[in-house]
Amino acid sequence: MTHALRPLVLMATVAGLALASPAVAQTSRAAQDPALIQPMTQEDEVLKAAIASDSRSEADRARDVYRRPYESLTFWGLQPGQTVVEIQPGANGWWTQILQPYAEATGGTYVPVNRIQDGLGVSDGSADFILVARAFHNWHRAGRTDEFMAMFFAGLKPGGILAVEQHRAPEGSDVDQSAPTGYVPESYVIATALAAGFELDASSDLNANPADDHSHPFGVWTLPPVRRSEQDGRVLTEAERAAYDAIGESDRMTLRFRKPE
Repeated sequence: MTHALRPLVLMATVAGLALASPAVAQTSRAAQDPALIQPMTQEDEVLKAAIASDSRSEADRARDVYRRPYESLTFWGLQPGQTVVEIQPGANGWWTQILQPYAEATGGTYVPVNRIQDGLGVSDGSADFILVARAFHNWHRAGRTDEFMAMFFAGLKPGGILAVEQHRAPEGSDVDQSAPTGYVPESYVIATALAAGFELDASSDLNANPADDHSHPFGVWTLPPVRRSEQDGRVLTEAERAAYDAIGESDRMTLRFRKPE
């Protein structure tokens, strides 16, 4: 199931990680209000054009098969004219090459934030949409997850969306052990968001990859697109390299959180 809402099967685990909350007991707000399942009521042709644009590199567009940008962004609830904040887009800015032209074309605002500790670049309560892609493993290792989640909560408008894509460790994994490999359990992300005040609006298996067994010699960076093949004297054979390439990009959670109105 690539784009259907999943029941929050992780809630039993989350309950042990976070304080009991009405948001935990619900399967999702979307289950209560069908209008929340697909915020876009019609095809977003401007978003499709931004994704298909020749201004994106060939390498970036080749990754679309793994990252499903249109399906992911519409699932998260991206809308024309929004103030969109992208957290730590990095030098290459894979999502930037879609979000920035889309915001410009629809009268919105795109704000990249590389150093969160310096602020979000928007006033509190003014952002419509904050995207966090593949960063929680680094924040956990630095002990800053709760700090940053509180900043995102403050920066969003009531009803604003926190969109999360993250390498997913098997449920029950020790996050202290999995984070250095690039993966964290989905329940860890959910618990930190609930603790910050967010509601879990919906989750999706859009970016799930059952071929990823989460156990690689150089962590998630063994897989595409990084394709690390050598470290600390360990060198992959050609057959190993081919096998890891065949897996594709990592197994990832896709979550939509909402700041209560």
